[in-house]
Amino acid sequence: MRGRDGRGEGRTREGEREAGRLRRLSLGRIVVLSGVPRAGKSSIVRALQARGPWINLGVDIWRKATPEDLQPGIGLRPGGERPDLEPSVARFYAALWDAVAAVSRGGVDVACDVGLHTDYARPLDTRALMRQRLAGLPVLLVGVRCPLETILERRSEDGAPREAVLRWQAAVHNNMAYDLEVDTSTLAPEACAELILARLS
Repeated sequence: MRGRDGRGEGRTREGEREAGRLRRLSLGRIVVLSGVPRAGKSSIVRALQARGPWINLGVDIWRKATPEDLQPGIGLRPGGERPDLEPSVARFYAALWDAVAAVSRGGVDVACDVGLHTDYARPLDTRALMRQRLAGLPVLLVGVRCPLETILERRSEDGAPREAVLRWQAAVHNNMAYDLEVDTSTLAPEACAELILARLS
């Protein structure tokens, strides 16, 4: 019951703030690494996992769980060349972010390596979807950059068309604001992981 001097109301607000602080402390940290294929995102995730119990829910894990007729799933490259797959891409991204949120709410740290872009045949903003589904959670958005020449050299091994590489490079970082950026052509995965952990602390 609130007293005339308002101290009861003050105690209630203080209790709510403390409850909110405790909820935040119990949440797992979320690191979203966005970059083009072969930029080194997965290597950074492995470096994080070598430093603590991080769960990986990135694009490679998701693709392994995606039916063959819906491949490449959330790995669909920019350019709008498969509009028939885009409805499933939207659903998959929504489910991915919900899964990431669930892991965080369970108190477990989670890393998610993806190539976020908006270059689809129809309006689809995977970045806005991420912000919506992860609202209120401790998210660090990391831009994983790598020069085009280095990406072309790495992807020559898997026979990726040059045009596809150029599309990815143009779309992923376009109009994207990050909390932290790393360049894997100058930093080893371990150094990137240390920068991420330092930012989280």
